[in-house]
Amino acid sequence: MHDSTYTITTHAPHTTDRPAYFPAPADPVMLPSEIPPGVQMVTLPGGIRTLAYTQPTTPPVPPVPAAQPIPAWAKTTALLAPTVGGGIAAAGIGLSYAAPGLIAMTQALWSAVALIAAGIIAAPLVLRTARSGTNSGQSTTHITQNITASGMFGRANGTINHR
Repeated sequence: MHDSTYTITTHAPHTTDRPAYFPAPADPVMLPSEIPPGVQMVTLPGGIRTLAYTQPTTPPVPPVPAAQPIPAWAKTTALLAPTVGGGIAAAGIGLSYAAPGLIAMTQALWSAVALIAAGIIAAPLVLRTARSGTNSGQSTTHITQNITASGMFGRANGTINHR
């Protein structure tokens, strides 16, 4: 196997590169109220303090969607669905109870249609026989008309002949 120990070395800081304290800056200092959002005062590894944008340590929490009210059409549809279904069921039950009566009524209507058709066919025959029975011994009278007119606004003349 291999040895997993590491040698730790330290680097001596160079104190000559930086002063022991930092003098006050010559430029005007920003007030905390002037620092924009997301910017903070940080100390860098070299000891220098500066303003920097910082990343949040936790991811931002997504906004919780607010509860939306149920639309009126959805409420109406939800309330009407059982009502319409119940009405259709009641109509089906009513038709099943009424079926024998409906069958009897259709048979009666067909009988009435047959009676009307027979009456329409038989009426001219009955009338023809009734007329022929009243004029059995007499001859029929024929009337002939002859009408003539000359021109568009001419006077019409006519004759009637009895035979």
